[in-house]
Amino acid sequence: MIGYRLTQLRKRAGLSQKELGEKLDVSHYTISAYEKERSEPSDAIKVSLAKLFNVSVDYLVGLIDRPLPYSREQTYIKVPKAISPKAQELLQQLIQEIADKQ
Repeated sequence: MIGYRLTQLRKRAGLSQKELGEKLDVSHYTISAYEKERSEPSDAIKVSLAKLFNVSVDYLVGLIDRPLPYSREQTYIKVPKAISPKAQELLQQLIQEIADKQ
């Protein structure tokens, strides 16, 4: 799971494997091995990745499906699982619009 999520996060951030490797002080071969799940990053690297991409380590390793931010300083609203994914998305958009206006 970490390989897939790492690939998605890296691409979303617009980073090459080489650029990510430089940020973590590892080679691009190591990043490739992580993404292909031929090797697992150390706990220290997992924390560095979580900080870099601002996602929780739980999300990164596949324990949860929602990418909660690494920084817990943000405010959260917990919604029931019964709310449809579309309604959750609309709620997130509304909250973001309100935050942007402040």
